Amino acid sequence: MKKTVLLLLICLLAATQVYGSAKSYGKGVQIKEATAVSAILDKPDQYIGRQVRIEGMIIEVCAKRGCWVYVAGDRQGEKIQVKVTDGEIVFPMSVSGSMGVIEGVVEELKISREEMIKYQQHLAEEKGQPFDPSTVKDERMIRIIGLGAEIEG
Repeated sequence: MKKTVLLLLICLLAATQVYGSAKSYGKGVQIKEATAVSAILDKPDQYIGRQVRIEGMIIEVCAKRGCWVYVAGDRQGEKIQVKVTDGEIVFPMSVSGSMGVIEGVVEELKISREEMIKYQQHLAEEKGQPFDPSTVKDERMIRIIGLGAEIEG
């Protein structure tokens, strides 16, 4: 009986270590209620300057410095960038495909079409992907300035 209880306890402890572990980045996450990425993207003016918590799968990571990630939204094909101060938080490439909870301030970047083309071209180069400037349509970028994160894995 004692062996069975001990074995069960060891299994539970191991499961907690594998499935319940999340790595903390930056200041961690304090906000309890998540805001849907779709809500931010649908009505960004209601969120600009506000601190929010988002949740989702990390689908891309900056390959050069780990200074940004893209988090999948709650709707198909939707994503939002989380940018962090270089060196303060560094996201490793290994977090791609992991579930994350991220806290930060919603920001709007208003830049010219030419600046947006340069930015999109830079991202494509980082990923080693081709870039077509004719695909750039919007000069308004909504993103989150990341303050902290908890990422599984």
